Amino acid sequence: MKITKFLGLSFLLFAFAATSFPEGVQAEDPEAVLDFYGDKVKAGAPYLIQDISSIPGDNTTNYVVGATKSNDGVNRDVILSYGNEGLPVTFSPVTKSTDGVIREGTLITVSFDADTCKMAGVTPMWKIGFNSTGTGYIVTTGGVDQLNQFMITKYEKERSFYQLSYCPKSDPFCECSSCVPVGANDDKYLAPKAARVVEVRFKPEKNIYGDIKMVSE
Repeated sequence: MKITKFLGLSFLLFAFAATSFPEGVQAEDPEAVLDFYGDKVKAGAPYLIQDISSIPGDNTTNYVVGATKSNDGVNRDVILSYGNEGLPVTFSPVTKSTDGVIREGTLITVSFDADTCKMAGVTPMWKIGFNSTGTGYIVTTGGVDQLNQFMITKYEKERSFYQLSYCPKSDPFCECSSCVPVGANDDKYLAPKAARVVEVRFKPEKNIYGDIKMVSE
């Protein structure tokens, strides 16, 4: 009889704890990143990244993220370009999810939706590299899976837009532990800790332009 009462009391205490502290029983997933149309951003789907902070007060002529293209046909450095000069990207979560949704504050890899130039040994995955022009570290291509990681978070001044951050803790040569916002320099190169933080939104590639052009150096 005592054993029965003890088991009953234990069950009631567990049920009370689960009701009073539901977050301790099942943690909620971070919020999904939403695209231009309010739909959830999906892993592997192509999106154009629009910079809505480039022209204050003008919502019709914004920059988009593109890439320089060298003479050997390789997608090189990540830059801001005009309208039809953008290049779509895909996002991949570092920790695979069951629903394939990209979520705020989770580690991801970013890659241009373009063929890899295998002969040059360069991947379309983003990483941080040194600018050959001597202007410092910038976002470029040639990244390695599981090493070059980024993050998408809400921009603090506007809940409708996002910002990209680079997470150097994913690089074995860096002893850093925090993620740093990605911005734009005066020459339009995307770079960590740049002078201007870039506020972005994501537009599905199928709804933007027909042919995507590259920017030539």
